[in-house]
Amino acid sequence: MAEIKKRLGDILLEANKITTEQLESALKIQNTSTKRLGEIFLDLGFLTEYEMIDTLSKQLSIAKVDLEKIYIDPEVARCIPKNAAQKHVLIPIYIRENALVVAMTDPLNVNAIDDIMFLTKKKIVPVITSKRSIEKAIELYFNRQVTDRAIEDLKREYDDGDEKTSTELAEDVQNAPAVRLTNSIINNAIAVKASDIHIEPFEHHVSVRYRTDGVLGENTRIPLYLYTSVSTRIKIMAGMNIAEKRLPQDGRVEMTVDNKNYDFRVSSLPTIHGEKIVIRILDKSDAILRREMLALTKQENALVDKILSRPHGVILLTGPTGSGKTTTLYTMLSEVNKPDKNIVTIEDPVEYHMEGINQVLVNAKSGLTFAAGLRSILRQDPDIIMVGEIRDNETAQIAIRAAITGHLVFSTLHTNDAPGAVVRLVDMGVQPYLVADAVIGIIAQRLVRRLCLDCKEPYEADEVEQEIIQMDQPIQLYRATGCPICNNSGYRGRIPIHEVMLLDKAHRQLIEDGGNAEELRNLAVEKGMMNLYESCKILVIEGKTSLAEMVKVVYARD
Repeated sequence: MAEIKKRLGDILLEANKITTEQLESALKIQNTSTKRLGEIFLDLGFLTEYEMIDTLSKQLSIAKVDLEKIYIDPEVARCIPKNAAQKHVLIPIYIRENALVVAMTDPLNVNAIDDIMFLTKKKIVPVITSKRSIEKAIELYFNRQVTDRAIEDLKREYDDGDEKTSTELAEDVQNAPAVRLTNSIINNAIAVKASDIHIEPFEHHVSVRYRTDGVLGENTRIPLYLYTSVSTRIKIMAGMNIAEKRLPQDGRVEMTVDNKNYDFRVSSLPTIHGEKIVIRILDKSDAILRREMLALTKQENALVDKILSRPHGVILLTGPTGSGKTTTLYTMLSEVNKPDKNIVTIEDPVEYHMEGINQVLVNAKSGLTFAAGLRSILRQDPDIIMVGEIRDNETAQIAIRAAITGHLVFSTLHTNDAPGAVVRLVDMGVQPYLVADAVIGIIAQRLVRRLCLDCKEPYEADEVEQEIIQMDQPIQLYRATGCPICNNSGYRGRIPIHEVMLLDKAHRQLIEDGGNAEELRNLAVEKGMMNLYESCKILVIEGKTSLAEMVKVVYARD
């Protein structure tokens, strides 16, 4: 085991997989993060998971395994508690000569090996595999077992055929089967890193779908007659009215799962077959908020530096729901978060908890709206203000006037591109001269899926594809194929693309003159702005995403 005690950074340096600068950068991030060093290397894109697995296997003489291609005895897999498997990202796969063979992502984790040895009273033989395949195996052998058992228990309870009132259901729903089934749906979603859970009643069944990397996929089905117990349980957890099934409702739940804090935003919508429930999952635990994670180009970074250097004005992030606006917003806030700055936010919900920033949660029921909260914040002697979203004229007017009176204001808008944000503010009733005076920078953002580095396939683009990407010569592109590491989707994770518009004197004059979005866009491009299409095109040519993904997310304007 002496060899196992070598440090990951040293092993990767010796194998020339990372540079000294990359190691130092990752170590700095690790000092303020709970993530292990290997995860940080992967997050920063310094190497692929396959490269890390291959290097560790060769350097430490540890076998590689593909969990998709071997049989795992369920009893062996469950010889340790699920929380231990998730905590250390490992799973026992078989017993060999009284030694337990354990698939791990990090065979250098001596503490994990010691814990499993203590739990099983067996000698541990580590083998190495991908994190994704282990998480999938844990879901298969632990969570699915819980889900199936809970469904069967609920079926037995409903065999008597008695109809129950809402009050009786509210009492019965606290029983173990309903609680276990609901919790397993949530835990499964967290295990596959889903951003949303869709629970949808149809004529003959209830579909449970997860949105992962922006794509919805069905995870399981529930018998229709069991759905009332699940929906009632969720509504109780979220503080919603269980008797009201004819009107949409909203609620929220705060839970700790596997020592991580999560905020679940719950929404119900009456349909012809019952209430559809959607749960947005927000991870409130430690997150890396570094500029390099935004994948900005050198030119875009320079523009963002200029925008953030301004002492006052409005900085807007635009894009559709789920495009990562809030993450980018917080990344910029973390850069201006200094001891001599009083930063106050008004948000719905608070997605990240940040040290040194005063964060206020919108509570519409008690009258604490964005506008009301913003008015109160201005009486708190702020230097920097963040408004989660500008939704109406009142909020827009207050935010603009706050910027004009010497405050730096960050906020988001739902528009298709950066120039469209100016038109949106004017449509809200803000005078063009106020918009021109207050707004200093606008960043539009989208997320495109990243091609799996372990299975992406090169090919020669045909004439139609060359036309889409506006190339008049042969070019090699990459497409998704699918492998066990990416769950056969061909993609792993997402990359942000941007257009950064820094407003100068020419922009301000055009806004005051009533210029439309197209005129603003043309001027911004003349000034060097790269639009979303061009930003994504670079990623396609570099092989980081596919042309199919580009067509789905952005398009070229005529």
